Amino acid sequence: MSIAQHIEAVIFDWAGTMVDFGSFAPTQVLVEAFAGFNIPLALNEARGPMGVGKWQHIEALAKDPAIAPRWQERFGRPACAEDIDALYAAFMPLQLQRVGHYSQMIPGALELAGLLRSHQIKIGSCSGYPRQVMNALLPIAADAGYSPDCAIAADDLKAGGRPGPWMALQCVIDLAINEVAACVKVDDTVPGITEGLRAGMWTVGLSASGNEVGLTAAEWHALPAAERTNRKVPAEDKLRAAGAHYVIDTVADLWPVLQDIAARRVRGERP
Repeated sequence: MSIAQHIEAVIFDWAGTMVDFGSFAPTQVLVEAFAGFNIPLALNEARGPMGVGKWQHIEALAKDPAIAPRWQERFGRPACAEDIDALYAAFMPLQLQRVGHYSQMIPGALELAGLLRSHQIKIGSCSGYPRQVMNALLPIAADAGYSPDCAIAADDLKAGGRPGPWMALQCVIDLAINEVAACVKVDDTVPGITEGLRAGMWTVGLSASGNEVGLTAAEWHALPAAERTNRKVPAEDKLRAAGAHYVIDTVADLWPVLQDIAARRVRGERP
C-alpha cells in the first residue's frame, strides 16, 4: 500500500507541535504583557485559552473569572475592547522579539517532515499566531530545516481562526488537495482539534509536547516514566474528549498513526 494514495497532506500546528516544546513562546510573553499593566498572571493561567488567535486569547484571559477582578481592582472597571487592543499592542513586539528564542524544533519533527516528503505527502501548517509573528517564525524554522508547503496565520482570513475550520480549509485550497478526508490535522490544543474535526479531517492530538503539560523537552525527559504518565494523562483525556481520533506524545510518534489512518481509508472509513 502506498500511503500517499490515501493521505494527501498533514496539517500541523506550530508551537507545541512542530516547534517550542511546551509552548512557551506565546504563554511566557502573555505573562509579560499583562505584567506591563501591573496585572499578575501565572504561566498556567496564560495557557488556558491556547489555540485561538492571540487577540481572542487575550480577551479570554481578561474576562476569565479568576483574572477579571485583578483588572477591576487595578483600573476600577472591567476590561473593555480598547483594553484588549492595548494589551495586544503590548504583546505583539514582545512576541516578535521572543518567538525565535523559544521556537527550536521539537525532537523528531524534522525527521518526520523528511519522511512525509519522501512519500510525497504535502505539509500544511496553521497557527494561533498572527501574520507578523508567522513571518518572523518562518525563516527561523527554514534555517532549522523545516519549510511547510503553506503557512496560514490566525488573522489571514476574514472568517477568522480556530476553533472554526477555515485555516485548515485554506490549507486544503493552497495545497490543491483533492479530498479533505485525505488530510490529517495535528495539534496540541482543543481548539486545534476542533478545527480539524470541523474541516472534516482526521485529527491527532499531542499530549506531551504541548500546552497542557507545559514542560520543556529537557524537563519532560528528566521525569521518571511514571511521572511522565501522570503528567500527560489529563492532557490525553482533554484531547480525546475534544474528539481527537488519536492522541500521541509528540510528532515523533506520528508515522505509525498515519499508516493506520491509511489502512482505515483502504477499508472505506472516514473521519
